[in-house]
Amino acid sequence: MWFTRKDKNPQDSEQTAENSSAAETRAAEKPATRTKGAEIEQAAEHFLKRQGLKAVTRNYTIRGGEIDLIMRHGNVLVFVEVRYRANHTHGSGAESITHHKQQRLLKTAQHYLQKHYGAAPPDCRFDVMSGSGQPVQFEWLQNVFG
Repeated sequence: MWFTRKDKNPQDSEQTAENSSAAETRAAEKPATRTKGAEIEQAAEHFLKRQGLKAVTRNYTIRGGEIDLIMRHGNVLVFVEVRYRANHTHGSGAESITHHKQQRLLKTAQHYLQKHYGAAPPDCRFDVMSGSGQPVQFEWLQNVFG
């Protein structure tokens, strides 16, 4: 049966309202997730600073990739991926870094090095800050891939 705008099926209105409500809920969750992510990254940065690293930049982004933290540890430039899991039901944050994600991180790091250092890049490594729980407890995994 075809309905005109005036003769709209009432069930369609209910479904549209349900879909709209679900979309609004997802949209409302995104800023909260971003805020939580920023808090976790900030906590990871503070943790690393207490370990003697110095902050270079946060959230370095190119098309197709982002590095959460770039820090210095002596003469070594450290690219840090921050991962958080409220619990370990689906594995640790570090376990969630797929081969594809590693490739994106490598590409982003190469871009950063080319842009900032050209032909003479410093020694580098990739670390992972795997956080879990509340309050957040971190596991610092150094030189995990590259």
